[in-house]
Amino acid sequence: MKEIESLMMAEPDTPEGEKLDVMTTLVEVYEARHFPMDLPDPVEALKFEMERKSLTVKDLEPVTGTSNHVYENTELQALADFRR
Repeated sequence: MKEIESLMMAEPDTPEGEKLDVMTTLVEVYEARHFPMDLPDPVEALKFEMERKSLTVKDLEPVTGTSNHVYENTELQALADFRR
């Protein structure tokens, strides 16, 4: 990891940049094999981000449209009720 850190500012298409690419790829493969991570449930991910950013359902309206679109998901409704 120290070697990768020392190469972080390497320019692409240089020997150092190529070495960085190879080393980071090896680390990614190692981590994927030894520490696999499942993707989060989409609703849980949204709830997590809402909580982390102190967002309310109303804050999502510019993205989702009216609150009714957000409330169509009962899990989000439960979250909205909790945040009130």
